[in-house]
Amino acid sequence: MDFLQERITTIHDMCIDVETIKHRLRKLTIEKPVCLILPMLYSEIKGEGLSHIVSELSKCDFLSKVSIALAADSEDEYREVVEFFEDLQIHHSIIWCNGPKVEAVLKEVEKRGIQLSQFSGKGRDIWIAIGVESRRHYALGFHDVDIINYDQSIPTKLFYPLLEEQMDFFYNKGYYARVNMDAEQIYGRVVRLLVVPLIDSLECFVKGGSDFIDYIRSFRYPLSGEFAITSDLAENIRVPGHWGLEIGLLSEIYRNASEKRICQVDLGFYDHKHRPVDPIGTGLSEGLSKMASDICKTFFRVLTEKDALEIDEKMVRSLAVAYRRIAQDRIRQYNVDAVMNGLGYNRHIEEILVDQFSEVIEVAG
Repeated sequence: MDFLQERITTIHDMCIDVETIKHRLRKLTIEKPVCLILPMLYSEIKGEGLSHIVSELSKCDFLSKVSIALAADSEDEYREVVEFFEDLQIHHSIIWCNGPKVEAVLKEVEKRGIQLSQFSGKGRDIWIAIGVESRRHYALGFHDVDIINYDQSIPTKLFYPLLEEQMDFFYNKGYYARVNMDAEQIYGRVVRLLVVPLIDSLECFVKGGSDFIDYIRSFRYPLSGEFAITSDLAENIRVPGHWGLEIGLLSEIYRNASEKRICQVDLGFYDHKHRPVDPIGTGLSEGLSKMASDICKTFFRVLTEKDALEIDEKMVRSLAVAYRRIAQDRIRQYNVDAVMNGLGYNRHIEEILVDQFSEVIEVAG
C-alpha cells in the first residue's frame, strides 16, 4: 500500500468505509441520480460471476438505475437475459444494442449522413447506452460483467467522488491489483507487458517529450473498464468502437476535461475472465492479438494528432526494438516481485509474449 499522489488525483483505499459512503450516496442521488451501465454479451449470462454481481448490486440502493447494454443474436437470447435480471432488486432495463428496434433507429440516423453500420462491439454498445441514459442521470458508471470477486464497493467507490461536493470530479477511473491470491498468479499481461513498456519506448520518439504520455503514465491501470463520468462530459466525447476503447476514452477525457476534475480510485484486488494465450502457452490468441493491435493503433493515432509523431517503416522497426528491450527489463522486475511474494511466474512465456507483442507493434504501425 502507498499514499503517494500522481499527476491525476489518486484516491487510495487506506480505510474507506463503504457503508458510510453508501449512506451519503443515498442522500446525494436524490438530486443527482446515477445510472450504472453494464455492457455485456449474451454468452456472459453463463459466466461464473454474473449471479454474484446481481446479488451485490441489489445492495446498492443508491443506484437510480442499472442499464444492461446487451449484444444478443436473437430475441430468445434477449428474453433469457431479461429473465435473468429479474432477480436484480434495483430499477433496471435491458438495451438490446443490436436488436431490431435499435438498428431501425440507427438506420434513420444514417439517412442524415452519419454512417454507423461499420461499428460493432463494446464501444458502440456503450455509446448507445450513453445516448439512452445521459439525459436522465447526473452521472453514469461502467464496469464489465465478468468480475469474479465483485462486491458493492466497486460502484460505491466509482460514483462517490463525482457526487460529493467536497470532491466534485467529472471523471473517475478505477485501478486495481491484477493478482489472484488463490491461484498465486499475476495477471494483467496487456498492461504489464505491452502498454507500460510501449509508452516508455514511444516517449523516445516524440520530439520534446509528450504531455499526453505523462498523463497516461499517471493512471495506475489505464486499461481498466471500470469508470464513472458525469453525463454532461459523456455527451461531449467520442467513444471508440474497438479494443482501443479505454486508451481512446482517456484521450477524449484529456481533450475535454481539466485534470483537476479527473481522479482514480483504488478498487483493491480484481479478478475476471482472462483472455487466453496459445493452449501450449507460447503465443497470443486471436482475441488478445486484436486487442493489442487496436491499443497500439490508438496510441499511434493519438500521438500523431497531439505530438506530431512521425510514423514510417524505420521508426516502427526502431520502436519495436526499443519496446522489446524495455519490456524484457520489466519481466526481470516482475520476476523478482513474484519470487519475493511466493507467486507463480513463468518468465519464459512472458518473454515469448513480449516478442509477439513487438510483432504486433510493427504490423499496427
